[in-house]
Amino acid sequence: MSNVLEIKNIEKYYGNKSNLTKAINNISFNVEKGEFVGIMGASGSGKTTLLNCISTIDRVTAGNIIIDGKDITRLKGKHLNKFRREELGFIFQDFNLLDTLTAYENIAIALTIQKVDHKEIDKKVKEIAEKLDITDILKKYPYQISGGQKQRVASARAIITNPKLILADEPTGALDSKSARQLLETFETLNKSLNATILMVTHDSFSASYAHRILFIKDGKIFNELVKGEDTRKEFFEKIIEVQTLLGGDLNDVI
Repeated sequence: MSNVLEIKNIEKYYGNKSNLTKAINNISFNVEKGEFVGIMGASGSGKTTLLNCISTIDRVTAGNIIIDGKDITRLKGKHLNKFRREELGFIFQDFNLLDTLTAYENIAIALTIQKVDHKEIDKKVKEIAEKLDITDILKKYPYQISGGQKQRVASARAIITNPKLILADEPTGALDSKSARQLLETFETLNKSLNATILMVTHDSFSASYAHRILFIKDGKIFNELVKGEDTRKEFFEKIIEVQTLLGGDLNDVI
């Protein structure tokens, strides 16, 4: 399979010569099309910085990030904005829905910005809503729906432009256990039915167990990698816990 994401020897420094912090220390890895990859690590490990660099929120100090054959570390200005808008999908912990828009309008807004024909927008919104089981809430506003429903609306918004890569930052962090499970099943739907490529940062072993592969970050480097393979989700979950134990610290604080 082809690589959607290629991370090549990236480094990220903060500060100056007298007080230099190396947040990312020569990390390299690839993500294939249709993969669901999780990133885990203790607070301060560099995993959020890594996601920020991939999402173009931050810029690397050295190295290259290539998404669908395009080196995003070389993009600037309107070209970078266009790439972010058209090729990346984002799912955040706090949903980031617009309160003054209905669920339908929140999902459709990305296509509206791209000036897609309204009939095509309507067709796509209804299709993705049906897949994610949110058809009955499309006319409701964010304050009228549950946290889990909000996150599924956010997931629909992320996938509707058919991005090359979906980036999820602690997507279950604000959800109760039932809503978290429903969201993770939504991710499975996106991944299996729509062949979406997902990169998810999470502190939660249960959430991570839905991924195909986990990268553990420690001190700005890849500490370990787990591949689910033929394991059941329960077996994979237990292996994740074992690696977290090796990473050290209270498991509840591993974020």
